[in-house]
Amino acid sequence: MSSDQRLDSSAIAGRARTLACVLVLALGSTAGDLAQAQVLMQPNISVAQARLIVDTIIAQCSASEDLVTVTIAVVDRAGIPVIQVRADTASPHNWELAYRKAYTARTFRRTSISWRDRTAGDSPLIGQRELSNTVPLGGGAPIMMGDVPVGGVGVSGSSGGQEGDTACAEAGIAAIADQLE
Repeated sequence: MSSDQRLDSSAIAGRARTLACVLVLALGSTAGDLAQAQVLMQPNISVAQARLIVDTIIAQCSASEDLVTVTIAVVDRAGIPVIQVRADTASPHNWELAYRKAYTARTFRRTSISWRDRTAGDSPLIGQRELSNTVPLGGGAPIMMGDVPVGGVGVSGSSGGQEGDTACAEAGIAAIADQLE
């Protein structure tokens, strides 16, 4: 073996040792990061809370004592329906609107009527209206625990139009306000 070949093989061995050290350090730091991983604990709306919201909205916002006249959707922190009630007098579109209003309010952490106004006209936020399941109509309100969203409520079909739907959603949330502190 010539001295040039020995030099090349010792250079290769040195590079291999350096690479091995780098790998050990990288794996060690990754293992340390994994040891710090934790389960996320995030608050969410419960079925019992959703039922109380729905019952409150029906009691306060239905136009008749004999019939439910509002359609209501309550979604959780991920925008998934927890409970949804179709009015006895509902039009075919009310089911979808109630859900989309709740989803919009939860997604943007504001009433859907506020979001509607914020994204209107020449607003640079108008593109948000293209997102799936959002709707630029009033009637949705976010359920917040401090600054943390835990769900949303959507109402469709109240006697007060979009403003009335929004007031009904907020009345439902008020029924569980003490549980959100």
